[in-house]
Amino acid sequence: MSLLKLVVLALLSAFGPLAIDMYLPAFPQIAADLGADTAAVQMSLSAFLVGVSLAQLAYGPLSDKLGRRAPLLAGVALFALTAGGCAFAGDAAQLVWLRVVMSAGAASGMVLSRAIIRDLAEGRAAASAFSLMMLIMGAAPILAPVLGAQILRVAGWRWIFGAMALSGVVAWLAAWAALPESLPAERRATGGVASAFGDYWRLLRNREYLGYLLVLAAHGGALFSFITCSPVVFQRGFGMTPADFSAVFAVVSLGMVLMTGANYALLRRFAPGRLLKTALVVMAVASATLLGCVLAGVFDSATAAGATAGGAVAGGAANFWLFSALLFVPLALGGMISPNATTLALMPCGRMAGAASALIGTVVFAAGGVAGGIASRFAAHLPLGGAAAMCTSIALCGATGLASFYLAGAGKTHSEEF
Repeated sequence: MSLLKLVVLALLSAFGPLAIDMYLPAFPQIAADLGADTAAVQMSLSAFLVGVSLAQLAYGPLSDKLGRRAPLLAGVALFALTAGGCAFAGDAAQLVWLRVVMSAGAASGMVLSRAIIRDLAEGRAAASAFSLMMLIMGAAPILAPVLGAQILRVAGWRWIFGAMALSGVVAWLAAWAALPESLPAERRATGGVASAFGDYWRLLRNREYLGYLLVLAAHGGALFSFITCSPVVFQRGFGMTPADFSAVFAVVSLGMVLMTGANYALLRRFAPGRLLKTALVVMAVASATLLGCVLAGVFDSATAAGATAGGAVAGGAANFWLFSALLFVPLALGGMISPNATTLALMPCGRMAGAASALIGTVVFAAGGVAGGIASRFAAHLPLGGAAAMCTSIALCGATGLASFYLAGAGKTHSEEF
């Protein structure tokens, strides 16, 4: 697979992080401008997560039957149009509904980029391609909040959505020029609609696929718990500015990119299943340690310093950096968990690659929406600006991911063989 195709696929996969992360620093300004509270603006994020998870279910069977190219181009066009519409939202309700439609467009690139890789590669080659794609697309969550904060400073939050719309136009042109059809007619599903959607039931009955699916869902829950709660934890709990928060967010995203690069290199010597197992063990231990420190009140002085001095550095710097370091580890490990678990989940799927990819996306984003939504609801009522809620959710997800790897039988067959 050429580097150009991987770059374009990475751009398409980045629609999710771009649409989620870019406007995070603008939550307070959006709430003030639309006359709403922060919870209402957070609802636009939760609505996007729910919408993108459900929309992926349609793209999977559709692409297995019709091919990848036509659904992909239609979805990218929808993303660009509705991102532009968000820039003109008059109230929080309009923003929420536009984000729902926008999520339907974003789902196309997220589902079909994975399916296209599965069409063209398998085994370690597929794992390497997923890692390289994630390495390229890793720039999105690093740059998105930083770019959003800069746009917010000079032009206001509506221009953030204008930038998203422009990225959609660029992605459509790139996909049209660089991505020919990857699923030939003879390999497409031939049954009707009921048969196509029946693939989801067949996939869920595959114990190995289910195991890796639950691993990915647990990782998604941890990641979106951080995404949803981090603006409250760092800006209110630690007294950080939007620009400072975007820098912390970028560092976490950079950690995922570096871990993805390490995974790409390690695949030359180790099987994806072995790397996945190691990452899940470390994530479970690190997230449990972080939660223990939060519940023990280790970081309380940093919060007090942020609330009284307007920044996390004054008085509580040591605790702030300890908190950030412990949080960094389980989140950065996503760069090793996601490509390996995705590869292993898609391996036994064959002609159902589109449906399998869609189900991964749906379950991951649904788990993220549920975990992030629950954590954010508790965040306003717990100490340290919601850190207890966020870290509890991440720790539970870490334990669930490791348990899923074993309890669902994952890692016991071909995962150690290639």
